[in-house]
Formats: sequence, structure tokens, C-alpha cells
Amino acid sequence: MSENLVVNEIYLSLQGESTFAGLPCVFIRLTGCNLRCSYCDTAYAFTEGKRLPLLEIVTEVQRLAAAYPKSASTPRLPLVELTGGEPLLQPNALPLMRQLCDTGFTVLLETSGALDISGVDPRVHRIMDLKCPSSGEVERNRWENLNHLKSSDEIKFVISTVQDYEWAKAQVTQHQLAARCPLLFSWVTPLQPHQQDKVLKHVPAGQTPISRLALVERIIADALPVRFQLQMHKIVWAPDLRGV
Repeated sequence: MSENLVVNEIYLSLQGESTFAGLPCVFIRLTGCNLRCSYCDTAYAFTEGKRLPLLEIVTEVQRLAAAYPKSASTPRLPLVELTGGEPLLQPNALPLMRQLCDTGFTVLLETSGALDISGVDPRVHRIMDLKCPSSGEVERNRWENLNHLKSSDEIKFVISTVQDYEWAKAQVTQHQLAARCPLLFSWVTPLQPHQQDKVLKHVPAGQTPISRLALVERIIADALPVRFQLQMHKIVWAPDLRGV
């Protein structure tokens, strides 16, 4: 493997989101993103990073995973997740995920939903956003991606306003999303002042913030077939801490 990727960080932590929440996970955060969502908490990954050969990345993942026992009867731990930024901006993310799957890891991909997901190895669990109005990037959703989703993938709605909730609820019904794969309604942890990078989009005018309690109450009242989630790592550690 002579290909390279620009990597922001690689670290071992717990998976804080998705249906895999709570499991040990090696995160590979790639540099670069084509979106500027209003709530983005990893703006440092837009530009910060180091070019690494794929072989070096895989070797580091294996080093971090070395303490975990292997078993023929259970899935290998830790998980491995590619995140960003936007991992699919770098074409060599595809062979990296394929190599990690070949090595026996359960591989997750966090992607914005703005880029084509069809080339991703079918063994990868794709956790794909549908950007809600408060992100400022709702027009960037690539709706063709819905046709490529499989039952082991997940759709995530990041929700910070009442308008986000109503929009997400409408998409669940209109596109019959619950029949495709698990659905995640993720409440936005408010950014701290030093995280509010000047390049991020502003929440469109006229939107009403929603609390996590109000979001849960609406999900229950509307009987939505979705999984509510918080970013677990922001509860365990300081919400602005890197490498967790």
C-alpha cells in the first residue's frame, strides 16, 4: 500500500454515538471538509493534519488494538471508525477501509451525506447524515445516497432546533426511512465560545432552539421509529476535549 492520506489524529476511545455507542473504538480522523455546519465541533480538522502512508495508518490501528483479545466467535474489538472532516473527500479512504475490513475489523464510516457513498466497501457500516436546516447546509444533501443504503447502515439527523425536528420527521415519513436502516436523532451539544469558528455557517434566522428533553418528548409523542442519542463522549469527558 503506497497510497497516502492526510490524517488529523488517530486515537483509541469509546464510540460515543450510533448503535455502536459504548464500545471501544479506534478513530481515524481525516483532514478536510467541504461543509461548514453551524454546530461543527471539529473545525480544527478542516486544515490540520499530516500525510501518512496507508500502511502506517493500518499499523497504528493494529498497535492500538493489540491489547484486545481476538475470537473466532465474536466480532473483533475495538471497532475502527473513519471520521473527519469528511473522510470521502480523500479517495484513498476507500482502499483504507477495504484493508481494515480485510484485517478483520468492524469498520464504521461517519459521512456528511453530501458525497457519493456508493464506492464504499459493502462491509463498512456507513453512518450518514441528512443535514437539517439549522446546519446551514441542508441544500447539500445528496438524496441519491438513499438508494445505496443497506440495513447495516444508519442515517443520522443532527437536531438543534424545532425546525430541524419537524424537517427530520417529514423526511422519515416521505422517504420511508425506517424501512431502510436504523435512524438516529442526535441532539446538538452547544458549542463553547472558543469552538465557534468564524468559517462556520450561521443558524438561519427564525429558528427556535430545542432542548434535549423537548426533543425526547416530541419523539415519544409522535411515536417516531428512531433512536435518540447524545454524544456520550461529551458527557464522560469535557465537551471540547480532543482525542476522546
